[in-house]
Amino acid sequence: MALSIRGATLEDAKGISDLIVPLTKKYVCPTCDESVHNALITSMSEGNIVNYLSQNYQYVVAVDEKSEIIGVAGIRDSSHLFHLFVSDNYQGQGLSRKLWERIKSEALTNGNSGRFTVNSAINSESIYLSFGFIRTGEIRNRDGMIDIPMELETAC
Repeated sequence: MALSIRGATLEDAKGISDLIVPLTKKYVCPTCDESVHNALITSMSEGNIVNYLSQNYQYVVAVDEKSEIIGVAGIRDSSHLFHLFVSDNYQGQGLSRKLWERIKSEALTNGNSGRFTVNSAINSESIYLSFGFIRTGEIRNRDGMIDIPMELETAC
């Protein structure tokens, strides 16, 4: 299997949304209050991904040999990891780490001083811990959105 990771473009918005919406429904929504499910899913629509790509967000995508998007990482302001998703068929193969390393490297190139944050879904904490993130607070409920604030300080 030939996989590659590249910077995302506006033309990738639909593919990114098509990947992350079902994964969010499967893995994130069950850990949050039902009252936020629609807002969460809407935030990942093609139109919103276009908005993110047009603003202060940077995305990288992993594509397979058919150029289908199988993984994505998005970062806001070169410091806050906003999205990190890998297709079920490719999980457990180190792809999330490769996506993280690529987006982190680009953020550092773009002026990040070495501090990153993420609001981890409950069932994603172990992945971020393996990347070196640490909890900065307890599990929190922000109007139904359940997450864990985490950060990573890295030497540049």
